[in-house]
Amino acid sequence: MQKRKLSHLILALTIAGAAVPAHALTQDELVAKLQAAGYAQVTDVKSTAEGTTAKAMKNGKPVRLVIDSSGQVKERD
Repeated sequence: MQKRKLSHLILALTIAGAAVPAHALTQDELVAKLQAAGYAQVTDVKSTAEGTTAKAMKNGKPVRLVIDSSGQVKERD
């Protein structure tokens, strides 16, 4: 019975490890990605509970960005 629990634990940890991105972006890489997506003046890059946040300008307007662990960029009010 203990072997079975151990093998399930190992399997769960293996699956969890596969779900984590192999390479997290550095701040410079993240800023470059945002600039390539049309954002300018990227500032205040911070790691928070909701993901990485930043302030930027797009089409002449200020925006607040949230970048999740998969790299998806979302604009917030």
